[in-house]
This record gives sequence, structure tokens and C-alpha cells, in this order.
Amino acid sequence: MNFISHSSSETKSIGRQIAATLTGGEVVLLSGELGAGKTTLVKGMAEFFGISEGEITSPTFTLLNIHEITGYSDEADEKKSSPNGKITGLAHIDTYRLKNEKELLEIGAEDYLGDPSCLTIIEWPEKINNLLKGKKLRRIILKHLDEETREISME
Repeated sequence: MNFISHSSSETKSIGRQIAATLTGGEVVLLSGELGAGKTTLVKGMAEFFGISEGEITSPTFTLLNIHEITGYSDEADEKKSSPNGKITGLAHIDTYRLKNEKELLEIGAEDYLGDPSCLTIIEWPEKINNLLKGKKLRRIILKHLDEETREISME
């Protein structure tokens, strides 16, 4: 699945579309250069699940942010339970400043990887490949095409 985004609002909209396909337990891996729109995409995904955009910040220094999901919004902005009734949390991980996998384990991130009641989104996943073995992975690559345009590819 490939998308082209010409703005941050389009990137968030793509994030909402992707979130609508998730059923819980997935580990979404976001790869792309600095400024490619990874956190903006996460904001859109979180909005789908009823988490306000303002609550989503890149956990570059904290490594892990946990958000409770109490419902999601469809196109008509109606609150509903999560699409499969299971997703109750969103774990947003950023390993850009991670020293080693052990550091992530020490903060309890492994508890969220593959948990069927959680959607885990990881920016810069290349640093923790060993922790991802055997998980239900969804890979998304964001590429700069020009200053405003991004290609978003989901495998």
C-alpha cells in the first residue's frame, strides 16, 4: 500500500486510514529520515483511536509514551469502541537516542510488544531488531520526495 502526502494534514489522514486496518497486537515500525513525518503519522493514527493530537509528542528523550484508548473516531467523528474491541492502549516508542536494547527493556517496553490489547508504534526500529522477532510487524517507510511531499509505503 503506497500513499503520497503533500502536507502534514494529509499525512495525519493517511495515519487514520492505516489505523483503521489494525486489529491489536501489531508492532508498527516507522522508518525514514529525520523530518520525514513519522511523528505526524503517529498523530493521525492516534486521532483515529480518540487520542488528541496534542497528547502525541515524539518520545525521543523518554523512549516510551503510553496512551489509553477509550474509543475511536470514525469519519463522522462518532466515538466507538476500538475496531476489534481489544485495543485499549497505544505505546509510542522512539529509539533514536537508545544506547542499547537493554535500556528499552529496563523501562518495561517489552510488555507492550505484541500485546493483543495494545498497538505499539516504534520510530527508528532498526536499533531493536532482536526484540521484534516473532512479533506481528507492519513496516511503514516514509521518504522525502521534496520539501512538502512524502511517499508513505506500508508493507
